Amino acid sequence: KLQLYARQALARGLIAFDRKRGYRGPAGKAELVDDWGPLLKERKVPSDVAPWRLAIMLADDAEKATIGLQPPVKPDGSQGPERQTGTIPLALLSWARTYVDGSKLGPQIKSAADVLAPGDIVYVAPSKDAGLWHLVQMPDVEGALVAMDPHTGRVLSLVGGFSYSRSQFNRAVQALRQPGSSFKPIVYAAALDNGYSPSSVVLDAPVEFKMPDGKMWKPKNYQDKFFGPSTLRRGIEQSRNVMTVRLANELGMVKVADLAQRLGIYDKLPMQLAMALGAGETTLLKMVTAYAMIDNGGKKIEATLIDRVQDRYGRTIFRHDGRDCSACKAETYTEGMPEPELFDIREQVMSPYTAYQV
Repeated sequence: KLQLYARQALARGLIAFDRKRGYRGPAGKAELVDDWGPLLKERKVPSDVAPWRLAIMLADDAEKATIGLQPPVKPDGSQGPERQTGTIPLALLSWARTYVDGSKLGPQIKSAADVLAPGDIVYVAPSKDAGLWHLVQMPDVEGALVAMDPHTGRVLSLVGGFSYSRSQFNRAVQALRQPGSSFKPIVYAAALDNGYSPSSVVLDAPVEFKMPDGKMWKPKNYQDKFFGPSTLRRGIEQSRNVMTVRLANELGMVKVADLAQRLGIYDKLPMQLAMALGAGETTLLKMVTAYAMIDNGGKKIEATLIDRVQDRYGRTIFRHDGRDCSACKAETYTEGMPEPELFDIREQVMSPYTAYQV
C-alpha cells in the first residue's frame, strides 16, 4: 500500500511541476482518415501509466475537442478491436498554455483549437465524469522518492522515476546528484557537535575566498541580499548560503566532512567550502538514511530492502538487525519469564542533543 501511495505522490508532483512549464505539443501527428484505429493501435504506451491512453484529435469547436481513443489493453496484453470516442472539455485542457520566448506562459486558452488540431496524437486520462477526458503529457522532469523507518533503516517504499516502462534508470539509488541546500543541516549539526548552539551568531555579510587558481569566490544568498548578524537557528530556517559558508570556514571543513562520512552521505568529501552548500554528488537513498539518523537521535543505521533470509529449513542465514538475542529461543521460554532485553549496540554518530536541535 505504501509503495502505491509513493508512486501516486511522485507522479502527481512531477505532473504538477511539468504543467507549470506549459504544453509541449502532441506526442505525434498523423493524417486523419476515416479508419483512424490502426493509427493508434500500432503505437506503444508505457504499461505503468494506466489509466492514461493515447488518443487522436478528430474535431474541435470552441468548447470541446472530440477524440478517438486507443483500444484498451486486455489482461493477456492484447488490445481490443473496439473503437471508442470521447470528449476533452475546454476546462480540462485549459492548463495547456505554451511558453512565449522560453520565459513566460502565453495567453489563456479560449478554444480547443488553440491547443489541438485534427490528427494530433495526445495522451489523455479519464475524468470522473463518464465520456470526458483530461489532456495530459508525459513529464519532461524526473524525480525519485524514498520512505524509510528511521529506527531500523528499513525502506518502506522506493520509486525511481515516473515510469519504469519508459526508463529503467533508478534515480533513488543510481543517480548521483547534488543535494544542494538539503546538505546544510549536516553543516549545522557539525557546528552544534563542536560547541555552537542554535543561538550562536554568524555574520551574514559579503565574503570572498581565494581559490587555488587565483580567482575569487563570492557566495551569495538566493535573495541576493545580506541580513547582518544572525543566529544559527535563523540561518538554517532561511537557508542562508553565506552564513553556511562562513560557519563551515570557522568550523573547518574537516569536521563537516567527518560527520558527512559518518552519516554515509559521502565516502570522501573534498575539503572545499562549496561542499557546505551541497556541491558534492550523492544518492537520494544516502540522503534519506542520513536524515533518518538525525530523526532517531543520532544512531547509526543502514538502509535495507531485505529484513531476513532463511534457508529451506527455516534457519536464518542473514538478518539485517544485528542485535544479539540468544535468549529469544522458544525452547528456553518458561511461564512468567520476562521479555529478553535487547541491547542497542549501534554507533552514536552525533550527539542526541544535536540531533534533537537540528
